[in-house]
Amino acid sequence: MKNSDSKIPDQKELEKELNEYLGKKYGDRVRLVVPMLFPKPQTEEALKEEKEPGEGKRKKIHFDLKPEELEEFLNDYIIRQEEAKEILATKICTHFNRIKFTELTKGRTRYEGVGHIKNNILMIGPTGVGKTYLIKLIAKKIGVPFVKGDATKFSETGYVGGDVEDLVRDLVYEANGDIELAQYGIIYIDEIDKIASSNNLIGPDVSRTGVQRALLKPMEETEVDLKVPHDPISQLEAIEHYRKTGKREKRTINTKHILFIMSGAFNGLEELIKRRLNREGIGFGAEIRSKDERAEYLKQVKAEDLIAYGFESEFIGRLPVTAVFERLEVEDLYAILKNPNNPIILGKKKDFKSYGIDIQFEEEALYELAVKAYEEKTGARGLVSAVEKVLLKFEKRLPSTDIQKFVVTRAVVEQPEQELERLIRDPCNPEMLAKFEKLLSDEKTALKKSIQAREEEYRRRYGIDFPESRIDLIAARVVEKGYDVNTVCEEVVEVQRQIEEFEKDFQRRHGIRLRFTDEGIDRITEIALDEDGKGGAICSRLLKDYEHGMKLIRDKIGRKEFIIGKEAVDDPEGYLNRMIREIYSRQGEQGPEVRES
Repeated sequence: MKNSDSKIPDQKELEKELNEYLGKKYGDRVRLVVPMLFPKPQTEEALKEEKEPGEGKRKKIHFDLKPEELEEFLNDYIIRQEEAKEILATKICTHFNRIKFTELTKGRTRYEGVGHIKNNILMIGPTGVGKTYLIKLIAKKIGVPFVKGDATKFSETGYVGGDVEDLVRDLVYEANGDIELAQYGIIYIDEIDKIASSNNLIGPDVSRTGVQRALLKPMEETEVDLKVPHDPISQLEAIEHYRKTGKREKRTINTKHILFIMSGAFNGLEELIKRRLNREGIGFGAEIRSKDERAEYLKQVKAEDLIAYGFESEFIGRLPVTAVFERLEVEDLYAILKNPNNPIILGKKKDFKSYGIDIQFEEEALYELAVKAYEEKTGARGLVSAVEKVLLKFEKRLPSTDIQKFVVTRAVVEQPEQELERLIRDPCNPEMLAKFEKLLSDEKTALKKSIQAREEEYRRRYGIDFPESRIDLIAARVVEKGYDVNTVCEEVVEVQRQIEEFEKDFQRRHGIRLRFTDEGIDRITEIALDEDGKGGAICSRLLKDYEHGMKLIRDKIGRKEFIIGKEAVDDPEGYLNRMIREIYSRQGEQGPEVRES
């Protein structure tokens, strides 16, 4: 203890050291004044306080997706790009299943981890084809933290934009401080083609090559210190930890399981590939007759082409998987707008819904918006711009009126200002209102048919069937709230699972089995979704008065099963009173089984 105590500097010494450090770093602008820095003893309470953030409530990923299941999920959101979706779904599933397998077999081989190559991915394709959106969807589906960075803002040593290791630290922030969860995260770096050198040793090329080399270790495996030496906040956090415990702390994150995904447009790469193919005598160029000739060349990319483009061979060696995205045509943009899960139309409906205004889009209007977006040559990003340009004045004016419904027609897209004035002059136009109701009805019908057509897929994905009444409920919620279909399906499935858990728990605690009818489940689901509550909590609230009455009935006639339908959910007290009256009316006779009517 004496040796340990003697190593602890007094307040003045520590303050002097820190101010010397801050003076070198920031000059006389920053000084640290520390009123008290005596370390606290290592009590149990102190140790509890110093648990790593997230400890005790960590949620390890329980990955069980198969490539075809993930691909089906992506098909719900991403239009076209079949080959890219297939590659990404397969390799990302393999990456996480490999982690799972490795953890199960940990310690069984002396050469464990030697020569392991991660499925880091390089995505090549023009802007606005859904690269970032796709990776965000996958990260959310899997339940791992996601961080996006721009390759042009980093250097090998760090400057205003930070350094490449900052992305790894950001994963911990996205995981709410849970280091273990962060170690399974996804780091996505865009515009990676901008750090390709042009084989010169002057200008920015040295820096570009330096960024590539700085990425090598994190892309493979390294320990990244979570405390940044040049960050005063990190230093102050270290001081606070030392003050509490008397110990220096070293917190790191290992990048072994972090998946790195790079993307870029790679303008000019197709020319390098074309020259190589011609040099090899393949004559590939003469056979290409597709709409996107560039994409056909890019699909033939090899490591030597990327090295010729300006990448280090070691860097390309850490990106073993390549996915090429195709340029989107007018029909593809139109399909995106028609997709019930697309965030552009859903988002715009929510914008107006926040003012109490419902809008519907005619198909002709969607096609015209797709044409306008295509002219901007920015892919799907042009859709957002096209929609905003058309509806901005509506979004400004209509909240100040009593208008609650309107239809976006082709005329609205072509002449927004004139159509806005017409709507304000005649807000209750019968033709427009009839068109609105028809579009609303058609939307619900299309949603129901879409869910029914994919019944088998949903059964595989969620493990339960959706009766027609539940499909009606899902379609109505999608239209009313502006959520995508999968989000609502998952909400409904979660409530149903909570109801099943409640049934099991009730039987375990009271020896009484509750069986909910489809109508009863629908009603609880409806209430739970309306209140943004949990199905189990809704059941507990609705049935809190049931326990005593059901026990009384069980003890009186030995009945241990009760059926709960819509009426019992809507009026639990009346349901229970009616059953008790029926029991007592028999005056002890063992009558027929009582069921709710």
